[in-house]
Amino acid sequence: MNHPRATPATPEAATPSGPGAAPQPPGNPAADGTTPAAPATAPLHPAVTPPAELHRFLSAALGAAARAWLDQALDEAAAHPGTHGPISVWELRLAEAGRRCGGAHADAVRVLILHTARADTEALTRVYDQGTADERRAVLHALPHLVPGPDARPLVEDALRTNDTRLVAAAVGPYCARHLDAHAWRHAVLKCLFTGVALDRVADLARRARGDGELARMLGDYADERAAADRPVPEDLHRVRALALAPAGSASASASSTPSHTTDDPHGKES
Repeated sequence: MNHPRATPATPEAATPSGPGAAPQPPGNPAADGTTPAAPATAPLHPAVTPPAELHRFLSAALGAAARAWLDQALDEAAAHPGTHGPISVWELRLAEAGRRCGGAHADAVRVLILHTARADTEALTRVYDQGTADERRAVLHALPHLVPGPDARPLVEDALRTNDTRLVAAAVGPYCARHLDAHAWRHAVLKCLFTGVALDRVADLARRARGDGELARMLGDYADERAAADRPVPEDLHRVRALALAPAGSASASASSTPSHTTDDPHGKES
């Protein structure tokens, strides 16, 4: 084998059985600034969890047949990294992940395969352009692990132009927080409001929003438009606007900075 076998995960990394579970990511900061322990049944969020930890979790959570398939897929990814020919074997495995490992684990499996293959921006772009909505979401989750610079911004910007709420939620993850400029990031926040994606899904929200007067103005305009049309104003808009109106560096308002995971069906193509 070309990759090290994972050690068994701790009991805290157990996963819920069945598609109806409502997972939350570990390590979300609480309102008082503390970091609560992850629920015992919470799967890990693939955009913010180190790949080695994802591997340990999956090794404990998957059944024997799924583990064997994942081990083979990772061996293939390690043996044939990057871009070899029109399509690599590991790219084919991305399409199988949901069927082989279950929808609850498919994002983490795909991110782990992409990471093991050391997919560069070119390969990630190819997978994104040719993939299903599920595969595109996995690419967005993988960006923080694989692309250190802003080269993959076009993928985030493309996802933010869609109305697929799961793609939008994945697009506003850690890579977006690191590399979108202020103008594009503000419009990403508004896109979440337009599509009904909770603003808690926006990574690093508190740091980037605090003291941003232009964001406060844009949120105020949007709230006024909603009120004039006799439509409800999302509650999280008021919370984030208060944060944007606070002086830079103030801790008077709080917002979650880590996106949460979702298993809702995408509006786009499915694998």
